[in-house]
This record gives sequence, C-alpha cells and structure tokens, in this order.
Amino acid sequence: QVQLVESGGGLVQAGGSLRLSCAASGRTAFVMGWFRQAPGKEREFVAAIRWNAGTTYYADSVKGRFTISRDNAKNTVYLQMNSLKPEDTAVYYCAADRGGIHYKYNEYDYGGQGTQVTVSS
Repeated sequence: QVQLVESGGGLVQAGGSLRLSCAASGRTAFVMGWFRQAPGKEREFVAAIRWNAGTTYYADSVKGRFTISRDNAKNTVYLQMNSLKPEDTAVYYCAADRGGIHYKYNEYDYGGQGTQVTVSS
C-alpha cells in the first residue's frame, strides 16, 4: 500500500503562485502524478514524474507555468504552480503508480484525498 497526503491548497489571486505537496508513505511508487477536477468537469491530467529518473510530463494547459518535482529524502512530490488563472480552480489530487505513466486517474494504483485550489479573478 502507498498512502498519499496532499497539502498546500488555498485561495490565491490570478497571477499568483501556490505549491502543492504530496507526501507518500508505504511501498515505493515509481510514478507520481497530479490531477485536477473542476466542478462539473472530468478529472484531468496535470503533471507526472518518474521517481527514479525524474522525467516529467505536463498537460499543455499548464506547460511553462507548473513544475513537478520530487524530494527523495522526504518521499514527497511537489507541484509548483505559477501564473495561476481562474480556470486552474479545482480540487487537485495526487496519484501514485508502481508501473508506468498514465494520463487517466483511475489507471493509477493509489490516490489521495485532494486539496482545493481556488484562483480569484
């Protein structure tokens, strides 16, 4: 089992920044991902990282604004979000997989409870 705990969400004005954290415990995961779900919309892929190689993947909508990274010592993955827009408002979920990169949340082995990000205009 892998337990995931997200933190760092909150309310921010458009153009501002937030950093989300996802602390992982339990068995080793090889891939960590971030997804988000806005009201009335499907959960969508945001970013992912291969734990060992550090290779990163991003949705087109966040490229150049968001950065995913990991801290091996803390077993934590971060999502640095800059130049936030109102359309980034969503619940952000962390996910972990012991296999490869997936672009659908339900294909990951483990998921977190989510953290709310609200961007005001």
